[in-house]
Amino acid sequence: MAELPQIVDLRQSPTALKVQRGVMRLLRGQHDFCCYAEVPLANGRRADVLGVGPKGEIWIVEIKSSLIDFQVDAKWPSYKDFCDRFFFAKPPELDPDIFPLSEGLIVADAHDAAILRMAEHFPLSGARRKAALLKLSRLGADRVHTLMDPGESKF
Repeated sequence: MAELPQIVDLRQSPTALKVQRGVMRLLRGQHDFCCYAEVPLANGRRADVLGVGPKGEIWIVEIKSSLIDFQVDAKWPSYKDFCDRFFFAKPPELDPDIFPLSEGLIVADAHDAAILRMAEHFPLSGARRKAALLKLSRLGADRVHTLMDPGESKF
């Protein structure tokens, strides 16, 4: 059987997948964002959730499902070069005080989410935005194509 596109890469815990679902529902339902899960970035990192707003704005959400998950992650600052706003997302049971006050924060479960702290706005350069939006449009189309006609994905 052909490999499915990298929407879920089997590294996510059940808690992280629930948070992801709630975050994507929030961004789509309340902010009119179209969301991608598990997005490879140009620096080799992979964004847990990347949302594109109606004016082309890009938000990245890094999901942290536990205290240990947050403590061992030193890579999250590298995501900020690829978005206009950066957020952490956490399940309801995780203490919000572990997250830096300088970053956006979302609480989510499998059904819903809420922004606890809005992320600061740091607009991407025009060239980086264009490159990101082009890559995202190709990634989305490739994922749909792979679901419709399973075969090798290019991304």
